[in-house]
Amino acid sequence: MQLTAVFTYAEEGGFVALNPETGTTTQGESIEEALENLQEATALDLEEFSLTVSRTSLVTSFTVPTHA
Repeated sequence: MQLTAVFTYAEEGGFVALNPETGTTTQGESIEEALENLQEATALDLEEFSLTVSRTSLVTSFTVPTHA
């Protein structure tokens, strides 16, 4: 099953990884570690809670004006 992983920088260092389809969130010191943790946590979630994904997520970015 193909799922989405979104990475952001963690305040304390490393990365936070999110799977938007399941809501699973993990973290790791590197992107690779965060992804491994996310795969493991998502697999455990899917064992307990079923998920039907009919479409993949679209991840993009956008800008907003900043005021000085």
